[in-house]
Amino acid sequence: MRAANKQRFRICVTRRLPAEVENHLGELYEVKLNPDDVPLSREALCEALLQYDALVPTITDRLDADLIGLAGRRVRLFANYGAGLDHIDLEAARSSDLMVTNTPGALTEATAEMAILLMLMAARRAGEGERELRAGEWTGWRPTHLVGQSLAGCTLGLIGFGRIAQRTAEMGRGLGMRIIYFSRNPAPPEIEARLDAKRALSLGDLAVQSDLVSLHVPGGPATRHLVDSRFLARMKPTAILINTARGSVVDEEALAQALNSGRIAAAGLDVYEREPQVHPQLLASDRAVLLPHLGSATIESRVAMGMQVAANLAAYFDGQPPPDRVA
Repeated sequence: MRAANKQRFRICVTRRLPAEVENHLGELYEVKLNPDDVPLSREALCEALLQYDALVPTITDRLDADLIGLAGRRVRLFANYGAGLDHIDLEAARSSDLMVTNTPGALTEATAEMAILLMLMAARRAGEGERELRAGEWTGWRPTHLVGQSLAGCTLGLIGFGRIAQRTAEMGRGLGMRIIYFSRNPAPPEIEARLDAKRALSLGDLAVQSDLVSLHVPGGPATRHLVDSRFLARMKPTAILINTARGSVVDEEALAQALNSGRIAAAGLDVYEREPQVHPQLLASDRAVLLPHLGSATIESRVAMGMQVAANLAAYFDGQPPPDRVA
């Protein structure tokens, strides 16, 4: 496939993207956009797979083995808009002559910022304070009102230690936190030295030591409910759990019980098991800071992600290896 023929290629984009990205793709390809920004139905995804050369999906598109194995499928590339891939059956893609790319790196800064924001909001009880003020219940300053805790001097435990976790560690160090982490493989010594980070012996060891636990692992069966009742039982009663990774990593029922019983102090969540649904006990808990999956929601990150998608598409249609191929 040659670059001179790009105008003939047909692309389906499943959700609204920043205008700069949509305009860029429109200059290169015949593009089907989604102006209503409503997740495509299964029937609409089937139709797209039959009619287009490439699909630009997001986390809201469940692309399972049945869809990937659709008879007569024309799509040969999923140029995913986002780093996470648990919504795509990668094994089915690998066995079905279907290439998959993603957008790693572009959302590192924004997601690390979101993790720190959730830590600050949960530790300083900012969500409680805003709800009280907006409800007209604030009676004025007093010395014992909504007293939280400082992050300085705390131990930040990171589960997973990739790009986002390392940037979160760097920001946490700037706020005076000590860094420990747990991952399957130790980080290179130079990274541990730069961040003054120590690898915990186990997940349980990290839970026991940490004042804040921040999750930075992919979704999927291997990490489902990694944070469960056993893990939460090992955390300090003053500890805070932060999740900007994937909702499936946390057993929300166990977390709700841990918050309601005072087993842990607070949680800050940006992702959920059954998005956009949120566990009702979490919604009712003053100890939970809840945001609507805003981890990468800066214009800089969202445009950069779109341009990574465009680069993967361009390489594929030029017959070159896409830079961010994962399957």
